[in-house]
Amino acid sequence: MPLFRLRAALVCLPLVLSPLAIATPARALNEVVVQLPLVESDFVLQLSDVSSAAALWQGNSDLAELNAASDGALTNRVLSLFNDPLPLGKPQQAEALLDNGMAQQALLLLSSLIRVDGLPQGLSDQQLLTALQQANRQGPPTLRTFLEALPGQRARIRLHEALRALQKLLTQQAEGQQLLQALNTAAGPALQGAPALLNPGPAALTRFEVALPVRHRPQPLQVVLVQPRSAANGQLVVISHGLWDSPESFLGWAEHLASHGYTVLLPRHPGSDQEQQQAMLAGRTPPPSAEELRNRPLDVIASLDAVASGTIAGLTEVRTNQVTVIGHSWGGTTALQLGGARPSDRQLIQRCQDLDDPDRNLSWVLQCSFLSSADQASLADPRVTSVIAVSPVVSLLFNPSQDVRNLRTRTLLISGSSDWVAPSGPEAIDPFRAHGDPEQHLVLVDKGDHFNLRRGSGEGGGPLRGLMLAWLGQPPLAPTGWQDSELPLLDVSIPVLESRPPATPATVTQGSP
Repeated sequence: MPLFRLRAALVCLPLVLSPLAIATPARALNEVVVQLPLVESDFVLQLSDVSSAAALWQGNSDLAELNAASDGALTNRVLSLFNDPLPLGKPQQAEALLDNGMAQQALLLLSSLIRVDGLPQGLSDQQLLTALQQANRQGPPTLRTFLEALPGQRARIRLHEALRALQKLLTQQAEGQQLLQALNTAAGPALQGAPALLNPGPAALTRFEVALPVRHRPQPLQVVLVQPRSAANGQLVVISHGLWDSPESFLGWAEHLASHGYTVLLPRHPGSDQEQQQAMLAGRTPPPSAEELRNRPLDVIASLDAVASGTIAGLTEVRTNQVTVIGHSWGGTTALQLGGARPSDRQLIQRCQDLDDPDRNLSWVLQCSFLSSADQASLADPRVTSVIAVSPVVSLLFNPSQDVRNLRTRTLLISGSSDWVAPSGPEAIDPFRAHGDPEQHLVLVDKGDHFNLRRGSGEGGGPLRGLMLAWLGQPPLAPTGWQDSELPLLDVSIPVLESRPPATPATVTQGSP
């Protein structure tokens, strides 16, 4: 069996099997066939061969033979893939997973990619639940124990479906990448950033954390504050982190802004932060609930209320009538909600169950979990007058032709050209074009992905530091000075608004009634 086949399988298997982080079923299956496109035969492995390093060396499947032929080069990667614990709940939580929107979306994708010989249709929820319960009895479930718990003798993993999904993601990124290439060619030499925007400001900083009692959560809300020790400008900024993240990932942004005089609050969203993820992986709590779509904006509102009431000791005096909210990923969605964008379940109902939708991307797993709460999550706050949404997930949650038009704030949308989670086409360019407001701005980051735009403490603020500082100044956004040499940034607002949508199904269906 050619080595390139194994490499292709190992590269693409994580794309296929990542949804298994939500599900698992009667011990019988031991053989797995990875169906590869454009080759004459299938890739076959015995699950018993991946139970340990010794078993892999001594086995006789295609995988074991290739491991021996490569002198063990595959051992660690393969064993990790099949034996690392999956983020599943405890056995008593298995039924609850099927009531969770994120779990349902992952199960839908999973059942479309795995076929068990003898079963004409995809795996049912009950079969997945039974396998989950069975695997849980053996300890923390792994990919291997999940597959072993499936009924039947052989399962087929439809790698060609995963490759089709991969091609879809490449297509969703293509428009942004082509736009950047065309503008870079037309612009000539790269624009230079201004030291006044890129360099740290003169202010020394202080940082502390407070606990705020809130009505919408059983426990106090934790908020990190970063502010200048002197010469504060009285302007307030709030940074909302993304799913399974934390304020610590964005302290670089906060420190850069605070060094220039801004006071920055970073609420820790407890229902979807890093600690919640760790508790979920340990089986102590289910995945984030749909109610978090509403709770996150309420976290920001409660933080602003605390500032306005003067209840935070040690906080520099700031104004709360002109607040900028910056958000990353789900936090970007939160920022848009506070700025006036109204979530709706209309597109969620129409499109979430269509696995062949050309706009479908990884962020849909999260967006489709909001179905039960979308119509109760309109939480605009008049104190929020400016929004920076970095890599937000928006294409399903907001109808671009209606819901986003309710934005009454200055809005800066930032998207990376290499973002796999929220690709620039459906999650940034199409909604911005449909919105069509010349007062808003869309900036693309060349080679920016979903995670390399944020920065932690002491990391200098990253490639967005100058752009954020420029946006916080007096409008309109200056055309130059905020560019970064690490990852080039381009304001593509006018070209996107002037361009006609590509004649592809992805654009035709985007935001359709």
